[in-house]
Amino acid sequence: MIARQQPTRRTFLTAGIATIASVPLCPAADPDLSRIKIGQIGTKHAHARGKLETILKFSDLYDLVGIVEPDAARRKEMSGRYKSLKWMTERELLESQGLQAVAIETAVKDLVPTGLRCLRAGLHIHLDKPAGESLEACRELHAEASKRTLTIQMGYMLRYNPAFEFLFQIIKDGWLGEITEVSGMIGKKMGAAGRKELAEFEGGGMFELGCHLIDAVVSVLGAPKSVRSISHRTYPAKDTFADNQLAVFDYPVAIATIRCNHIDPLGGPRRQFSVTGTQGSCEIRPLEPPVVRLGLDRAQGNFRKGFQDVALPKSGGRYDGDFQDLAKVIRGEKKLAWDAAHDLAVHGAVLRGSGMMK
Repeated sequence: MIARQQPTRRTFLTAGIATIASVPLCPAADPDLSRIKIGQIGTKHAHARGKLETILKFSDLYDLVGIVEPDAARRKEMSGRYKSLKWMTERELLESQGLQAVAIETAVKDLVPTGLRCLRAGLHIHLDKPAGESLEACRELHAEASKRTLTIQMGYMLRYNPAFEFLFQIIKDGWLGEITEVSGMIGKKMGAAGRKELAEFEGGGMFELGCHLIDAVVSVLGAPKSVRSISHRTYPAKDTFADNQLAVFDYPVAIATIRCNHIDPLGGPRRQFSVTGTQGSCEIRPLEPPVVRLGLDRAQGNFRKGFQDVALPKSGGRYDGDFQDLAKVIRGEKKLAWDAAHDLAVHGAVLRGSGMMK
């Protein structure tokens, strides 16, 4: 049973400089006071540039107050390239009048501590993934948000993907019957610099990238009963990066398997996620741009018995749904579909699935 109704790489480099540089920031007078004042802390996360460009894209929703890069050398480098952005210290940002939210795009190890400081400053946060190396620290983060009635929106990139929205809805509607099997694969061919960076984490690629699919598993089936993890380090003479991994999530009826492979030369096109139940199956392959194949043992809605392709609504940018939804939540128009219980179940499953926690 579904638990919720809804569900390259590397760091913010030079591509898209012209796009960002052309966007006027922080106008002297904002005639539309309904715009949400937001900041961004960090430029080192793999999704940092994409999140920044999305915030700027939705200038009708957001007023970007400024951006923070705590690493002095990195800040000097990036501020020279992105001169139109307003660079600030973290204290300056958090003390900015009217600030309502912060997108946190730091290195992974700094995500949760930074998020905690923002929550204690009374701010909603968009926190990129994964939520650190400690389940207890993640619990503390959510407890702080709950105490202050603030929102934590996790940056799992498939939640607003139209294929996953379709999948989660038909599961909720019972089209696939009782779920018996979930499987997924996500990978890429990682270069030497990326391997060195991810080797910092014992959980390797499953922790840093596989977490996106583990979030989807928990959306479909809830918290697993038990988790088994297998990790291979293909080139131990060169690095300690866990680059070829399998996680098995056991449930009372279903079994879910997620693979993460960072030595796959065709990783992007092979990324996939499928769910099978007692009445049908739904496969998403590739994940982006998504292609959906639906199989049913009986007609459902506008779909016939048998296998068929599913036409999806045209999607915008990868992170459009995140920031459009976050604006509605901050304005009190709706509640976020993923609560603390879900995010904590996901994080526990990520840590166990990557071998970082028993």
